[in-house]
Amino acid sequence: MMARAPLTRRKLIVGIAVLSAALAVCLLAGMSVGVGRVSLIDWLLGRALSEADRTILFEVRVPRVLLAAVIGGALTVAGVVFQALLRNPLADPYVLGVSGGASVGGVVALLLGLGSGAGWLSEAGVPLFAFGGALGALLLIERIATVGGRLTVYTILLTGAIFNAFSAALIYFIQSIASLHQLHEIVFYLMGRIPSPGAGEIGFLSAAILAGSLALMTMTRDYNALSLGEEGARQLGVDVDRIKRRTFVVASLLTGLAVSVAGLIGFVGLVVPHMLRLILGPDHRLLLPAAFLGGAAFLVLTDLLSRMLMAPSELPVGVVTALIGGPFFLYLLRRRGHSHGFA
Repeated sequence: MMARAPLTRRKLIVGIAVLSAALAVCLLAGMSVGVGRVSLIDWLLGRALSEADRTILFEVRVPRVLLAAVIGGALTVAGVVFQALLRNPLADPYVLGVSGGASVGGVVALLLGLGSGAGWLSEAGVPLFAFGGALGALLLIERIATVGGRLTVYTILLTGAIFNAFSAALIYFIQSIASLHQLHEIVFYLMGRIPSPGAGEIGFLSAAILAGSLALMTMTRDYNALSLGEEGARQLGVDVDRIKRRTFVVASLLTGLAVSVAGLIGFVGLVVPHMLRLILGPDHRLLLPAAFLGGAAFLVLTDLLSRMLMAPSELPVGVVTALIGGPFFLYLLRRRGHSHGFA
């Protein structure tokens, strides 16, 4: 295979500009297309909107689309850095166990009846419990995986796999004792769905996810060095243990935030990074900002499909991402195998 050309300033600017424009188009489409005939374009053109249309547009559709964008960006950025940390292209944001803790927390909240009803506690109960579960899982996994003061990759993987299995067992137990209505809520939560949050919630989530993503983007050169292996990175002056710990903590928090509000949305952090590597190359200086923009655009589009494919009914967005991402990932895997001489 021919080596890719090195990253240039022009390629970086053009790549970010194109993806930013694509995201803008996706956001406009997501806010303008839906079951109702109201469109953001009508509002931008100064056309009069009824009170019902304004409610649909600004209290339901716009917050949902913005939330889909930040969650898609968070999951894709987490996927990229986990793949860099583990040096495994099959790694995704859910591989290290934090998503399992978040899922258990969300399911417990639904069992307690916090997913329905009026009041701030009912509205925020599931995200708060889920994020609490993610934090608890993060602290537990980090403590178990730290051996001799060092966070080792294989111990993280093993601990995360065991914790995910244990979390799944807890969720099965909770489902077995839940009522029919609670079971329905739990199943749809685990399938992944994008809610329409209030302005305060989306402001907090956007700020937290952007801050976490920017923190990871400050380590792009270190991730490039890690592609040479830990010893090679150390020879280049990289503090490998510090990078591993910071990456694990920040990326896990991004994953926990995403799962806490939207449930499990698979394949975003697995397929989108592969698509971007094929187009843009493996340099993390471009790949990480591109991942946020590309993941945001991808989830906005798949959420739009989830709303429109069976309108007026709605599919869980996690089902749509799986239907798109599964076959595409198998294609990528087969293509990769052929390029390395495997069947």
